[in-house]
Amino acid sequence: MTGRVDFPTLSGKLIVLIVKITMVDISRLDFNLTTTFLALWEERSVSRAAKRLSLSQSAVSASLARLREAADDPLFVRNRGGMQPTLRAIAMAEPIQGGVALIQNAFSTVTAFDPATSRQHFSIGMSDDFQIAIGPLITRRLAEEAPRVSVTFRQANTHRVEALFEADEIDFAVVAQPNVRSGLQQQEIGRSRYACLLDPAACDLTLPLTLTDYLSLPHLLVSFSGREGIVDHVLKDLGYSRQVQSALTHFSALPPFLIGTRAVATLPIHAAQSLAAVSGLTVCAAPIDLGEYSVSILWQKTADNHWMRQVISDAFLAILPGLEAIYSG
Repeated sequence: MTGRVDFPTLSGKLIVLIVKITMVDISRLDFNLTTTFLALWEERSVSRAAKRLSLSQSAVSASLARLREAADDPLFVRNRGGMQPTLRAIAMAEPIQGGVALIQNAFSTVTAFDPATSRQHFSIGMSDDFQIAIGPLITRRLAEEAPRVSVTFRQANTHRVEALFEADEIDFAVVAQPNVRSGLQQQEIGRSRYACLLDPAACDLTLPLTLTDYLSLPHLLVSFSGREGIVDHVLKDLGYSRQVQSALTHFSALPPFLIGTRAVATLPIHAAQSLAAVSGLTVCAAPIDLGEYSVSILWQKTADNHWMRQVISDAFLAILPGLEAIYSG
């Protein structure tokens, strides 16, 4: 025996040993920490991450402490703008997002969506002006192409939509001018504006509606707050004000308040057109410039269905020519 060491053999054993140690270290890591990391990455706030994960702030703080120990780095540092990621966290984010997606895919039964045979249920969040205008078009499309697919329309607006997504109560949302957080996907499907709805005979006037006539009529206000809306802000800038006779929270309630009544309502043009079609009321251009606004579909990256998004988008695109005709005519 010369005591000679077989370096190639030793090298191979060392590699195996290192791999075993690495696997042991990883096995001690709670993979639930990855969801905490991603929540902090997207929300940049311990409190918002806790709300998103349905955990207490102390639980998220404890998980962050474990993440910092595992990474040997602070990862997220508090400043005036919230919890800002360190360079180490930035480098970790994409691999963790990719790894979580792979795990989700591994545990999911991946099958192609076939509208003709699917029995899937969708929940769509939208305010009632969109429900009135495009809801019937969506359900008719489902009846024709996806007879076993069902849909629920949930009352939603820019104030409630994030909470509904976080609670997994909606799959998609149709929202005007959304302020999107990083965890949601967005697709603009068109633009809309405002118009007036009234009973011209009951108002004893002829169209087009003038600003003088508009200001002389009692107004019905539909507003989330029930107090004021865009019309009041624009009139104030012009040095005018209006008389609000009644305030409502749903556009669908307007026809009984307007039929045979000397009053006017200003509302999204897509809802005004739909209500006029079923009530005999008249929709006309507003005598003041209230501007246009974008309309978008929102959804979560992990719960997309391209076919359903297309159905929603097509429904809105179908009503656009009629909306444009009101102002161009």
